[in-house]
Amino acid sequence: MFAVALLRSKVFVWTILVLPGLWPAWPLFVRQDPSALTDPLKFILLHFGFVACVLLATVLTFTPLRVLFPKWDIALALNRHRRLVGVSSFAYALLHFCVQVLYVYDGGFGTLAKEIQKPFQLTGLAALVILLILTITSVNALIRRLGAKRWKNLHRLVYLAAALAAYHQADARKTFPMQVVWIFGPVLLLEMARVWKHWRGAQRSPLKV
Repeated sequence: MFAVALLRSKVFVWTILVLPGLWPAWPLFVRQDPSALTDPLKFILLHFGFVACVLLATVLTFTPLRVLFPKWDIALALNRHRRLVGVSSFAYALLHFCVQVLYVYDGGFGTLAKEIQKPFQLTGLAALVILLILTITSVNALIRRLGAKRWKNLHRLVYLAAALAAYHQADARKTFPMQVVWIFGPVLLLEMARVWKHWRGAQRSPLKV
C-alpha cells in the first residue's frame, strides 16, 4: 500500500514533524493574518504548545493501535517512529517553554518568578521535565544500561506527562476547552479498549492448574 510505504519512510515522517514548526511563518510573513499579527509571540507560544500536545497524544496512540489491530500494516508502520515522534513532542514543548520565558520576561525575573508559581505553569513545567527525562533515556546506550524492564517502567511516566499537559492546556484557557478533549480523548478511548481486550483475553484463557 502506498500509505504504508509513506508511513515507513523516515523522510516523510520527518517532513510531517518539521512542517508544523514552520507554519507560523505563513500567517506572520507570507499571507499576514491580523489576528496573528496582533500578538505574534503569543500566537507562536500557543501554536508550539498545541503541536507538542498533539504529538504527545499521537505517540500514545501507537501502542494501543498495534495491540488492538496487530495485523494492521499502518499501525505497525507508525510504531516504527515512536521514538522520533516522542522526541519531537519534547522539542516542541521546549520551544513552547522558551517562547513562554520570552513572553513573560520584562527585563527582570520578578514577573517570570510570579508566573511560574501558577498551577498551570507548574504542571506544564513538570510535563516538560518528564519529557526531558524520557528523551534523554531514549538513547540506545542508556536503554541498554537501564535494562528493558526498568526502561519500560520509567517510560510509563509519559502517561503522567500527558495528564499534566492536558491540565496545563485546559487551565491556561480558564474555561473547559473542547480542544483538550479532541486531542487527548482518542488516547483515553484507545487505552480503555486495550485494557478491555487484555481483560477479555485473560478471562478466556484456560486456568493453569
